[in-house]
Amino acid sequence: MFNNLIQEVDNLSSFKHYGKVSQVVGLMIESKGPRVSVGDICYILVGKTKPFRKIMVEVVGFRDENVLLMPFDATTEIAPGSLVEATNKPLQIKIGTSLVGQVVDGLGRPLDHTELKNGLTNFPTDNTPPNPLKRPRITEALSLGIRAIDGLFTVGKGQRIGIFAGSGVGKSTLMAMIAKNSEADINVIALIGERGREVRDFVERDLNEDGLKNTIVVVATSDQPALMRIKGAMTATAIAEFFRNQGLNVNLMMDSVTRVAMAQREIGLAVGEPPTTKGYTPSVFATLPKLLERSGTNEYGTITAFYTVLVDGDDLNEPIADTVRGILDGHLVLDRKLANKGQFPAINVLTSISRLMNDLVTPEHKLAADKVRNYLSQYYDSEDLISIGAYKRGTNKDLDEAIKLYPQVINYIKQDLHEQITIDDAVRHLISEFGGQ
Repeated sequence: MFNNLIQEVDNLSSFKHYGKVSQVVGLMIESKGPRVSVGDICYILVGKTKPFRKIMVEVVGFRDENVLLMPFDATTEIAPGSLVEATNKPLQIKIGTSLVGQVVDGLGRPLDHTELKNGLTNFPTDNTPPNPLKRPRITEALSLGIRAIDGLFTVGKGQRIGIFAGSGVGKSTLMAMIAKNSEADINVIALIGERGREVRDFVERDLNEDGLKNTIVVVATSDQPALMRIKGAMTATAIAEFFRNQGLNVNLMMDSVTRVAMAQREIGLAVGEPPTTKGYTPSVFATLPKLLERSGTNEYGTITAFYTVLVDGDDLNEPIADTVRGILDGHLVLDRKLANKGQFPAINVLTSISRLMNDLVTPEHKLAADKVRNYLSQYYDSEDLISIGAYKRGTNKDLDEAIKLYPQVINYIKQDLHEQITIDDAVRHLISEFGGQ
């Protein structure tokens, strides 16, 4: 610790470098100077009398020798000639075990405005993904406490899963269930671009005290600047990385990646990038892999990640959904039709997949899961005929079996919000009901 302090003192500069604001257009602030690098944090000094209020900004680019800055806060009071103070450092947040159970903003500051406790470590928010050759293979299943996922889409420690759904189909509730029931050591939940009203609802109603006691919630609401929403995702990932480096198994849940992409689109358009597919700029498709690849395994621990994707009009082929699906190790599709029927979780078994399941389960488990998918496929293919009474029993032996077992399959997939199970219970139930059919 003492050596670190000495090094900090040695790195301090005896000079402060300043620039001056020359222009503010929309989200973008331009200044003449100071000499900084992309990603550095600066402060704009505002107010008419000392002490001046400081607005935190980040360097996002340059134009005609001017520095382009994006704010973390509202840009009120900024005037032509306002001083821009350089720090010559990228954003760092304070992380430690005392953050567990807290709700923090995109910069790691408690939302209830309490002081951070001593003993926290400075940690950068923007880190490179682990070296691919130093990532241990995923060989151990993680119990999530959700029967449909543990039985039909078994997830491994360090796997990355997408949760694809339209609005109001149960993404947040599913995340809260995972946080409360999972056997992971710690949960990090990022609420990016959420309505302010929903934050307290999620923390107190969905998560409640049981879920919050081993969870850190990072919040960047929809009213905050685009850069703050991006940093919320980066901060949550950095917190998960910190605890992974301590040798823990971490659950990282981000709701939603779509709003992170929208925030990056705002920044890209403000900087002057050309819009491409659906108005998304090239930097969006460069940022997503950098963010999503940071989770997973490294030589110390694991980050099992769940990224929700808000699909416009339930279109699973829109650009962000398509890009994210290609990066992750599987996806769960929540179907509005199933939710309307009262099935929760509303997982569409036939369009969801876990790419690592075959490496994690026994042959008996895999066989039983395949049979469930086959029964559902047979039933849904002939559902219209069955509904109107046009199908005659005995015509198709496999379909007869699917119709007979359909209620059992749906009962297996359904789960009450407060029902707690283990992966062993889920697998035993699956094999006993469908393994011998």
